[in-house]
Amino acid sequence: MMDIKRPLILISNDDGYHSVGIRALVNMVKDFADVLVCAPESARSGYSCAFSAVPSLRLKRRHNMGEDVEVWSCNGTPVDCVKLAIDQFCRERKPDLVLGGINHGDNSTVNAHYSGTMGVAMEGCMKYIPSIAFSNCNYDETADQGNLTHYVRQIVERVLAEGLPKGVCLNVNFPNRKTFEGVRVCRMAYGRWVQEIVKEHHPRGYDYFWVVGRYENDEPDAEDSDQWAVSHGYVAITPTTMDVTAYEAMERIRSWQL
Repeated sequence: MMDIKRPLILISNDDGYHSVGIRALVNMVKDFADVLVCAPESARSGYSCAFSAVPSLRLKRRHNMGEDVEVWSCNGTPVDCVKLAIDQFCRERKPDLVLGGINHGDNSTVNAHYSGTMGVAMEGCMKYIPSIAFSNCNYDETADQGNLTHYVRQIVERVLAEGLPKGVCLNVNFPNRKTFEGVRVCRMAYGRWVQEIVKEHHPRGYDYFWVVGRYENDEPDAEDSDQWAVSHGYVAITPTTMDVTAYEAMERIRSWQL
């Protein structure tokens, strides 16, 4: 039975309930919080804030993280998982924190817009629950996440104690290395994906396509950006807003006199 004196943390991801990253994240926080996991039944990378408007959803109880952690899988997206968990399991007790990750891969710069891990944090943020997305720039699905423990715990405990501003969640990215130079609070770097489509021809006579690509950092020397931080060995924390309004452009648009 959960102890209501401890904070309740809802955890999801986009790599699936069985991933090394989500297991590691659970183990990092379960000694000081009650943990509820609801995550996709398989990988859902790139789903961003998508939810399932048409197909029906199913939940399945899992027991892969021990008796002290309640784990559910869902056949939908990461956002579906958060929505279902809050509706079905948290009616009597709202989560104190929503966590996404630990993702196997880089979610800094424009990757945040595509990321299902960030979709988890954004959905929590839209529910006015403090939310954090954690990503490790190591793409190895079996990578040990133990060297992230100190920073994850420190960030989680600080947010639990102080909260976050309304409409703000955190995008935290760890460099692919064993030790870190420290922590930097950063802005999102400007960059873009290029050469994204590979066209192939099937022996049965039709063309098919792979979405791949290569990322180009358009400001590699910008020391205040998340990409600079992770490429120089720092843990990058990017405060991310739910409000996407370009306030600085509003007066200019008003001057159009349409």
